[in-house]
Amino acid sequence: MEHLFGVVLGLILAVASSAHDSCTCATNKWAVCAQDSPGNCTCRLAGSDHPVDCSTLTSKCFLMKAEMIPLKEKRFWRPPHGLSDSDGIYNPDCEDSGVFKARQCNQSSTCWCVNTAGVRRTEKGDRSLSCSELVRTRWIYIELTHKRSSRAFDVPDVAKALTQLFESRYKLHPKYIAAIKYDPPLIQIRLDQNKKPRWDVDIADVAYYFEKDVNNDSIFHSNSQLTVSVNGDALAIEKLWIYYVDEKPPAFCMKQLAAGISAVVTVVVLTVGIGIAVLLILRWLHTRKYKKFESKEMREIKTPSLELP
Repeated sequence: MEHLFGVVLGLILAVASSAHDSCTCATNKWAVCAQDSPGNCTCRLAGSDHPVDCSTLTSKCFLMKAEMIPLKEKRFWRPPHGLSDSDGIYNPDCEDSGVFKARQCNQSSTCWCVNTAGVRRTEKGDRSLSCSELVRTRWIYIELTHKRSSRAFDVPDVAKALTQLFESRYKLHPKYIAAIKYDPPLIQIRLDQNKKPRWDVDIADVAYYFEKDVNNDSIFHSNSQLTVSVNGDALAIEKLWIYYVDEKPPAFCMKQLAAGISAVVTVVVLTVGIGIAVLLILRWLHTRKYKKFESKEMREIKTPSLELP
């Protein structure tokens, strides 16, 4: 009887353990999940009280917010709170939908305006800074280089492999991949998303997930290393650059531009001034030498020669 009870208890624990292991968020390793009821797994993100949709990518704003939470605090969900550190990393303010609020501030009351990718697009100011709108990031340019292999890949094969990667791993519809150019070992990818339907992922979120993957800091729960293959051959990515282009030009203050122009003008004026000074000095030395030579000749003409009888 005791043996039978032990077997039953073991099966119950095994089922419970299996249910607990299956209650995870595949697209977000920072999500804290709990089994509310049999077959119902609810996940929330550390640092936010918003539920996480694990069938798609988590917004970049929520991810940045989770990254600001110390690792030991990510194990349990807590009410949102701001954290600061000596490096100036800030805990972003997010809308309920997960998008960035147009104005971001840190704990020292320094504020700035951002785009939908969370990238600063204005000079920093104080709490009086006003950001009238959240400007959309329309284009994202991704540049990367890969390790040189024994042979160069064909352009169509590289484009096909990367398109499949972005579609399968990051849920990005191919229509948002405007172009892929390949000039070994440089690869250029241009993402274009004018308007984002509610059911599509944002290209800013895709770029953030991709950047984390390349830097071996995957956000996916499996934490699997990114592998890209072209016709069975590995495409090992070495370096990555990401550029964000908004629908409207950035509103940086002209003070920096004015200071730069002023510095250039100053250098040019100094260079011209030094050049003119050198020419004047050379001309003065030449004139002085000529006058000295002319004076010597005049003295020789005026001095009478002595004739012997």
